[in-house]
Amino acid sequence: MPIYDFVCEDCGDFEQRRSFAEAGDPTTCPSCGKEAKRVYSMPNTRRMPAGLSKAMDRSEKSAHEPEVVRRPVGCTTSGKGHGHSHGRPWALGH
Repeated sequence: MPIYDFVCEDCGDFEQRRSFAEAGDPTTCPSCGKEAKRVYSMPNTRRMPAGLSKAMDRSEKSAHEPEVVRRPVGCTTSGKGHGHSHGRPWALGH
């Protein structure tokens, strides 16, 4: 079960394991028993590999600001994988 953050107005922050179905429901503070609300925050990505973190950032950005890629005027090839073999002996036709 995942761990969620909650806040009690009197006692402060605490964590609690809950099922996905209960994730957004309020809970009771383990110290005073008053109702506590879930705190929504960004996931901790510091422990995540840099490549994965960058991919997630690009994905989030593209959802709101898609990158528009255009071929230059007069260009008939994609520019990748065509032309010179650049010293690659396995490149066919060169």
